[in-house]
Amino acid sequence: MVLVLGLCAVLWGVGSLMGAPRSARLTMIGLLYISVLALHVALPNGHPLRMATGESPALWLIIGGFVVLIVIYRSGLAKLRTRADASETRIRASEKQPLFNDTELNRYARHMVLRELGGPGQKKLKEARVLVIGAGGLGAPVLQYLAAAGVGTIGVIDDDTVENANLQRQVIHRDKSIGMPKVFSAQAEMVAQNPYVVVRPYHRRLTEDIAAELFADYDLVLDGTDNFETRYLVNAAAVTAGIPLISGALSQWEGQLSVFDPAAGAPCYRCVFDSPPAPELAPSCAEAGVVGPLPGVIGAMMAVEAIKLLSDAGTPLRGQMVIYDALYGESRTIAVTRRADCPTCGSIEAKAS
Repeated sequence: MVLVLGLCAVLWGVGSLMGAPRSARLTMIGLLYISVLALHVALPNGHPLRMATGESPALWLIIGGFVVLIVIYRSGLAKLRTRADASETRIRASEKQPLFNDTELNRYARHMVLRELGGPGQKKLKEARVLVIGAGGLGAPVLQYLAAAGVGTIGVIDDDTVENANLQRQVIHRDKSIGMPKVFSAQAEMVAQNPYVVVRPYHRRLTEDIAAELFADYDLVLDGTDNFETRYLVNAAAVTAGIPLISGALSQWEGQLSVFDPAAGAPCYRCVFDSPPAPELAPSCAEAGVVGPLPGVIGAMMAVEAIKLLSDAGTPLRGQMVIYDALYGESRTIAVTRRADCPTCGSIEAKAS
């Protein structure tokens, strides 16, 4: 055994003198170990080589086992150190890189000087994830103002394409976008206006089979659709996800909006509109018409409510509905309440304040 240890020392020393790398020297010693172990296995008991190298292979197997354990231990320790170093590097990087760069600080300066928003409120906006249903009349101003305000992640779902007749009121789209899916047209304009936001376009119709999974990725939903089937679907999905819903509607010269949030004690959409009206009582914009700036007014108000909810500023329109009559320049606010027998939110308990 002393002979083998001596050979190991010679190999290590000669290799060091010759400038051989550490891995090469360890490889040579490993080959020597394997050779000695092979001799013990191949040669009979009492053979002079076996007697000169420890007599029994058991001792060498024990030594090999210890070496393997040491190698495994050192390897695990190295991995832990690498992981810790990587984590520390990420932490340092996050500490060195501010949440807002100089351009963003200047861009959102008018928000940050507002006492109700300030830096903390703008930070909440940047970290927020908002889903907008529809990129049409209401969706257009909502998307524009949310992007301009610096809401970090904005999803938009719509299966429609831009038409010439849309451009009278859907100001996020351009003439050159006719024929393009609305979600991609809106995305291009939003990113062009503010490259510091992430826009997620979903060019498809919102259906019951995808609603739950989609809503789970967001903190807030704004509904700008123009049909009751989708409105009830959006409402049910928002209630299930436990997130607030800002809903707006338009007709001719009149618009309305409210924040539906049963988790906070406010009614849901179905509490107020238990069933859709007869088709002749709620014609579409194509049938009844709509004045061009009206979606901008209501959509901008919806965006304001979104900013208030996301930043905890002011008093959102929970339990209230604003009705705006553009023709006569009048607006009024009415109270709306939850219904205990509501099939959508009747079993939802409000969060403790």
